[in-house]
Amino acid sequence: MTLHTPQPGILEIALYEGGKSSIAGRDDVVKLSSNENPLGVPPAAREAIVKAAGRVHVYPSTDHASLREAIGAVHGLDPARILCGVGSDEVLQFVTQAYAGPGDEILHTEHGFSMYPILAHMAGATPVSVPEAERVVDVDAILEAVTEKTRIVLLTNPGNPTGTMLADAELLRLADGLPERVILVIDAAYAEYAEGYDGGAALAGERRNVLMTRTFSKIYGLGGLRIGWGYGPQEIIDVLRRLRQPFNLSDLQMAAAEAAVRDQDWVRDCAALNRDQRARLTGALRQLGLDCDDSQTNFVLARFADGESAAQADQALQDDGILVRRATGYGFPEGLRITVGDKDQTGRVIAALTRWREAGQ
Repeated sequence: MTLHTPQPGILEIALYEGGKSSIAGRDDVVKLSSNENPLGVPPAAREAIVKAAGRVHVYPSTDHASLREAIGAVHGLDPARILCGVGSDEVLQFVTQAYAGPGDEILHTEHGFSMYPILAHMAGATPVSVPEAERVVDVDAILEAVTEKTRIVLLTNPGNPTGTMLADAELLRLADGLPERVILVIDAAYAEYAEGYDGGAALAGERRNVLMTRTFSKIYGLGGLRIGWGYGPQEIIDVLRRLRQPFNLSDLQMAAAEAAVRDQDWVRDCAALNRDQRARLTGALRQLGLDCDDSQTNFVLARFADGESAAQADQALQDDGILVRRATGYGFPEGLRITVGDKDQTGRVIAALTRWREAGQ
C-alpha cells in the first residue's frame, strides 16, 4: 500500500524531454534541436544582464511594472492586462490550474506542444487530443470535441512541431464558435517569425475568454533565463496574479527582457535571417525528395519515408556533429524537427543530408 497518494493526474504525467544538447567526443556540435536563436542574445540584453548582476542580493519588485510597461509600449497593449511568468509555460500553468480541475477537460490538438497534457494532469483535469487535418489545426474538429466538461482549449499558433498556422479568419472562427465559458489560450511562442501576425493579441484584447501567451525564449534568445508573459481580459489576469509567486522573476531576468523587447531592430534582423535560411532549408529538403510544410516558425519539420529512415538520417546528422529533434513524441515517428540556423549551420545540414541521400538512403 502506498503511504502517500499524490493528487489525481500527477502519476499520469510523462516527463518532458528537451532536445539533445551534446555529442560525446565532439566539440564542434551544431545544436538545432531546441529552436534557439542562432544569433544568441541581443547586445542590449547582455549589457543589462551584466549591470543587473550587481543587484542579485536584493529582492526584485513584485509587480514587474517596468517590464510590463515596456511590453505594452512595444506591442500597443494595456500593461495592466499583462502577466509575466517564468517562461510562457508558467502562465499556461496558471490558467490550467485556475480554471480546470478533476472532472474537467482541456482540449489540445494532436500535434500541439507536448507540455499541454502535462499541464492538464497537473491540474487534475483530463487532456483531450483533437485530430489535425494534414498537420494543420482543424477548427471544426475542435468545436466538435467541446463538451459540457470542456474548460480550456490550448492552441499552439504557429504550431510546434508542424510549423503551420491558422489564418486569422480561422482563428476568429474558432473564437466565435467556442462557448464563452471555455477559455481559448493562444500560445504564440513563435509569433515573431510569422509575418504580419499579432499572436492573437487583438482577440485577447476584445474577448472575455481569450488569453495570449508569448515568450522571450525564441527570437529574443533568452531561453536560459526563462521569461514569458500573457495578455488577456482583466478579470482573467487578476485571477492568475493570485497564483503567481511574488518573486517569480529576478531583477536580472526583468532587466534582460526589458532591454530585449525594446530592441525591435534586433527582432527584425533575426526574423529576416530566419526567413532567408528557412526558405533555403525548405527548398533543399524538397530537392532531396523530403516532404515538409511551409513553416511560419524558426524550424522546419522534415518528413521521411518512415521512422527507420528518419532514425538513419538523424544518425547521419549526428555523425556530422549536428543535433536535431526526433518528432516521435509529437506523433511524427517519420519526422525530424530542424531548427533554422545561420547561413553556415544551414549549409552543414544540407550538406550532411545530401551525403546521406547520395549514399543510397
